[in-house]
Amino acid sequence: MRRETAPRRLRIALLTHSVNPRGGVVHSLELAQALHAAGHDVTLMAPAEAGQTLFRTVPFRVQRVPVEAANSGVADMVRTRIAAYVLHLERVLAREFFDIFHAQDSISGNALAELVDAGRIDSFIRTVHHLDHFNDAQLATWQTRAWRSAAQVLCVSQTWCEQMRREHGVQAELVSNGVDTQRFVAQSDASDRALAERLGLANKTGPVFLAVGGIEERKNTQRILQAFIEVQESKPGARLLIAGGASLLDHSRYGSDFHALLRDSGLPTSAVQFTGVMADEDMPALFRLADVLMLPSLREGFGLVVLEALASGTPVVVSHIAPFTEYLSDALCHWADPLDAQSIASAMRTASAATRGPALRAEAQPLLDAFSWQASARRHLDLYEQSLVQRARLQPELN
Repeated sequence: MRRETAPRRLRIALLTHSVNPRGGVVHSLELAQALHAAGHDVTLMAPAEAGQTLFRTVPFRVQRVPVEAANSGVADMVRTRIAAYVLHLERVLAREFFDIFHAQDSISGNALAELVDAGRIDSFIRTVHHLDHFNDAQLATWQTRAWRSAAQVLCVSQTWCEQMRREHGVQAELVSNGVDTQRFVAQSDASDRALAERLGLANKTGPVFLAVGGIEERKNTQRILQAFIEVQESKPGARLLIAGGASLLDHSRYGSDFHALLRDSGLPTSAVQFTGVMADEDMPALFRLADVLMLPSLREGFGLVVLEALASGTPVVVSHIAPFTEYLSDALCHWADPLDAQSIASAMRTASAATRGPALRAEAQPLLDAFSWQASARRHLDLYEQSLVQRARLQPELN
């Protein structure tokens, strides 16, 4: 009788670009946790300035890659972070072995490309969440190298798999995002009231619109503000919360234009509020406090916060573009033309009057069931094993 072979315990290095709660970092953390729970030895690596720590306590190993605070342009910051990553990895490789190196961003992807070129590692895997448009030629070159040097490219949406194939001739594999449906729930608790008090929302008199990701062109924050100005005329108690904003890219010019628009808007000073980066433990309550999540983005890799908002019973306004159209239906979201502020305003009005709370969560449950971090981890493990088999064929001496 044939005996089943137990799956091997893999030593996996997951590399990301920050310790702050950005979408790609959250994906890295949740994937690492699911791989760890499946019995694998996972190390998450992330650049961190002095005093910075990962935004959430985790059960797996985390290595901080020491970096200096940026005091010049984005290109210099990226250059120094790539160098810091290479130095860190050289030191780690002197004492440890990993079966898989998996970069989730361009900074760590370039560091791994350096090590491949130096013969220190044989290959790495790269997840492309989305690609940015850079006017700086060096930034564009680094972005391209980070996926072109990878042995395997993964994407979190079919949209980006197709774009990588169509525009770059790369056969990317689809991996899913997930959502923690035990953490993000629609039932209110004491944390909701406490957060409402801290944010001045305990006695709100109108709908609260939440935008996550700070002030960025890709997030379409200026048009969100233009739409909110229109909505606020008929809903004077409405509030716009803009959370997050811990980006490595320079959004200062776009931010200046946003604030000029806000100054000229005539809105009450309390109508628009900037929370900055929220504590991780506050995010479930923040979604529940919001009447609508705003994500009419110009470009997204997937839109992870959409699942988290729906799991929290919060209606969502999203752009009527892929990748949102891959997984959302008319019944579960409110579509908007991201280039038309009036279209966004119309969706905001409809969403603010829509079903929310446990009833919306119940409607969204089939969608939420389709996305789990456990399923994402299983898909990644299949691809990791394929990568190891391919490496063994090319270089038998490695095994």
